Amino acid sequence: MLWSARFSSSDPTVTGPAQMKFFTPAEVSAHNTRDDLWVCVLGRVLDLTELAQKNKDEALLLPLLESAGKDISHWFDPETKDVCLFVDQVTQCRRYYTPRGRFVDVPPPGPRSDWACEHSTPWWRDQRYCIGLLSHKTRFIRVVNTLTGQEQRLEVCSEETLAAILDRYLPYNNHAHSYTWRHAGSDLDMGATLEENGIHDDDHLLHQLGLHDDALCPALLLHFTDDLS
Repeated sequence: MLWSARFSSSDPTVTGPAQMKFFTPAEVSAHNTRDDLWVCVLGRVLDLTELAQKNKDEALLLPLLESAGKDISHWFDPETKDVCLFVDQVTQCRRYYTPRGRFVDVPPPGPRSDWACEHSTPWWRDQRYCIGLLSHKTRFIRVVNTLTGQEQRLEVCSEETLAAILDRYLPYNNHAHSYTWRHAGSDLDMGATLEENGIHDDDHLLHQLGLHDDALCPALLLHFTDDLS
């Protein structure tokens, strides 16, 4: 019998993508320590810092520490959303496939007195740790302040609305809300994505031509519209 039977087979309610924050791979990779540990699992970004602190003296934490800031989707079955399984050639029983070693919340291969069968929801099914989604495609843009001439290059998620991109830009301009955002002479819909605003991603064309992604970086122009609110 597979020991994971104690875990619920149904996934918790997942917040819709439109309500979730998107992250770039670079943002995830920056959180790669025991005190700040993120991973990606099947498109979700998980903040496991609390889990790491709770298990900081456990050997089972090591595989997660080694993979901090990385995408570990290959550890999991996309259909079951559970850890991948294999058939043990000796026992002919199904076991979890953990080539980097058993990690937190993965049960041992056999009965043990130090393992509680009534264990709570494993971290990969616990929605508490999910802080957003990993972008399927990122792109670079230039944000140009026409009032000051300041230009900032940003890596953004293709799924993000202009409002979310504005939030990314706020550290460079606290008054970004006081500007009208435009491209090619038209005001941008801040509730829509770049693509929906007609700012198409032409990276595939650049690749066909053998050019780097930086060869075409669309510019969003900020026009000052009111007092500093």
